Amino acid sequence: MSPQIATIIGLVVMFIVATALPINMGAVAFALAFIIGGLWVGLDAKAVLGGFPGDLFLTLVGITYLFAIAQKNGTIDLLISWAVKAVRGKIAAIPWVMFIVSALLTAFGALGPAAVAIIGPVALRFAKQYRINPLMMGLLVIHGAQAGGFSPISIYGGITNKVVEKAGLEVSEMSVFLTSLFFNLAMGLICFCAFGGLALLRRSHASLAEAEFVAVDQSSHRKFAIEGHGAMVAAGGGTLSTNPVALEAVALTRDRIFTLVGLLGLGVAALIYNLNVGLVSMTVAVVLALLSPSAQKGAVESISWSTVLLISGVVTYIEVLQKSGAVDYIGVGVSEIGWPLLGALLVCYVGGIVSAFASSAAVLGATIPLAVPFLMQGQLGAAGVICALAVSSTIVDVSPFSTNGALVVASAAEDEREKLFRRFLVYSGLVVALGPLAAWLVYVVPGWL
Repeated sequence: MSPQIATIIGLVVMFIVATALPINMGAVAFALAFIIGGLWVGLDAKAVLGGFPGDLFLTLVGITYLFAIAQKNGTIDLLISWAVKAVRGKIAAIPWVMFIVSALLTAFGALGPAAVAIIGPVALRFAKQYRINPLMMGLLVIHGAQAGGFSPISIYGGITNKVVEKAGLEVSEMSVFLTSLFFNLAMGLICFCAFGGLALLRRSHASLAEAEFVAVDQSSHRKFAIEGHGAMVAAGGGTLSTNPVALEAVALTRDRIFTLVGLLGLGVAALIYNLNVGLVSMTVAVVLALLSPSAQKGAVESISWSTVLLISGVVTYIEVLQKSGAVDYIGVGVSEIGWPLLGALLVCYVGGIVSAFASSAAVLGATIPLAVPFLMQGQLGAAGVICALAVSSTIVDVSPFSTNGALVVASAAEDEREKLFRRFLVYSGLVVALGPLAAWLVYVVPGWL
């Protein structure tokens, strides 16, 4: 059996075992990476671990650690209170605020994962607080980040434009940007309508003022029932309130001010100076812990370790699959197809499937050259194919195995995390199956006709 076939079979086995049995998929992935990588691909343990996503690991741990501290000292409640006031109680507007902010951040040059890392945790806490579907909220954050991701000054836009220029193709920078923007906006509208947005539109201001809520004092684990317009329990702990009237009582404290400054610093460091999100978030979390050791007690236990194991294991295995030559094997076969229209569809699928597990930036740089041979035949419009490839390679970043999807799942409340992961997995499966096809139909087929 060739290394390429062995690693592809291993990928299928990994999903079957993890789906049928209550075993963490990441653990299965590490085992298969070691076995298949050693027996078929010829990799030693050091080479197998060379695919371990250290940057993603640190990002997941650092972000969830930082926001666990922010949750425990009540900073998240404070942000939620401000958000409620900003939209004047219109809950249905909140998901779109998250979409727009994420899009603006990436459009002005922020990395998609950096924008999702900052906006995602706040959006998911807000979803928990006001009974908004966390799947819908998380998807709008990710689709928002992708909507702005191909502006001429963005990371994805820069990569795509350079590859296109090197290949000698004439494709407008703005056409790629607007293509991604409107496609992701359409996806956002579908997600909003399909996952509870219409119900949010029917919820009035009165529904925001529910009479009773439970606030949890994190330091003593005691529960307090507060009626009507009662004040927020101010023991310094975070809450899971459903009463915005009580949230208005949340005030600035020393720890919350420090946390807000830390979150602002994370945003500036990641979005303006392009510093590593994981290292910066871990540094901010440690500084906050030093300033108030008691307020961060239990935060390390709140890190989503099972999610970290799952994502790290799967990404490590995908690296073994790439080292085996499986991706190149499939790509070369696709590029040799004599029918350009079918070749374009298959390249879109290669980009979508691989990007669901790997770096979208790397996939963009690899898949566009695969399309050049049949684009040179002149039967397809270059702009349509490039736009379709750009969308296909990034729309799948909703996958819980990609950085964006993993960050959103890791940011969910602990009691919702496993369920949300499975829902993200189903949704991303549909996107991988139908997204490249939709992009091909919208952008490639009209140019061929």
